[in-house]
Order: sequence, then C-alpha cells, then structure tokens
Amino acid sequence: MFERFTDDARSVVGRAGQEAARLGHGRIGSEHLLLAVVAMPRDPSAAVLVEAGLDHAAVRRAVLRLRGGADDAEALAAIGVDLDAVREAVESAFGEGALDARPEEAGAGRRGWFRSDPKGGRVPFTPPAKKVLELSLRESLRLKSGHIAVGHLLLGVVREGDGLGARIIADHGLDAAAVRRAVDVTLS
Repeated sequence: MFERFTDDARSVVGRAGQEAARLGHGRIGSEHLLLAVVAMPRDPSAAVLVEAGLDHAAVRRAVLRLRGGADDAEALAAIGVDLDAVREAVESAFGEGALDARPEEAGAGRRGWFRSDPKGGRVPFTPPAKKVLELSLRESLRLKSGHIAVGHLLLGVVREGDGLGARIIADHGLDAAAVRRAVDVTLS
C-alpha cells in the first residue's frame, strides 16, 4: 500500500511517528497523523484546516489536553527552553533525525510500517491510525486518484470518526462533512 503514497504523504506518516515520540506516546494515533498533516500548511488539503485556525500549535495543544505527555517539555518551557527550537537547531546542524535512535539501536533488521522494536524502533500504530491508513486508500480509490496524497490521509482521519484526530477536528468546531467537501475540492 505504501508504494502508492506520494512523497509528501510518506513524510506525513514518518512525521507522525516523530510527533508521537516527541510527545512521549508509545503508539502513533490518528491525532499524530493529524499533527503531521497540519505541519504541512502549504499542502492545499492541510490548508483547509490551517485556514480554519486548526494549525500545528492548536492540534498539539489539543493532543496534550486529551492524551497528556510532554511533561518535561512543559516544565522546560516554563523556564524558557523551547524543545522544538532546540530540535530544529540540532537538526539544522547535524541533519534531520539527529536526535532519533541510531538504526542499530532501533532494530534495523525489522521491516514493515506496523512493526516496532521495544528498544526504540519504529513506533507502532494504534487501531484507529491503522484504520486511517486503510481509509486513505479507500478515499484515493473513490476519487480515482491512482496515488495517496496528504489530502487522502486527512480524509481518512475525518472518515475514521472515532479517533482523537477526528475528535480534535470536531472539538475545534469544524463540521466533518464540510471538511470532507473542502478537501475533496483540493484533490480534484
């Protein structure tokens, strides 16, 4: 299935894992996929949410409110240390993922998107996140796209409906059907 993903959609899936890890969450949920989508505000589908005020910072606050985590980040922020700025500085100096586990520490021999290594390898997906990925394929087929783009992932988050990603969209006061229609337009 992942061979159908555009480069940007693959980036979203990878970033979702990074977002989960940064928040100290052991599994990638639909909320992390949503966080990764809105981290790409130039994508027309992500812009649907960003223009409605649901940007990366808003989604991150909602995830922290609903799931908790990042206690250390909040404590450091209280004394003026911005961990995201530190990560960006380190990655700009040493390359993307410089603070992530080394491949030999992360179980490099394991393959597949849904597998993980208890010693710090790939973060596994929650059942709702797996459903989002499946639904993104169905959305791509429905729209006869031939590929899975960022918008298809967002449609999967909205269509899944029970995960925290859909809840965050609804809690922000956005109508799921209206979001679907707007994203459909960006994909046509």
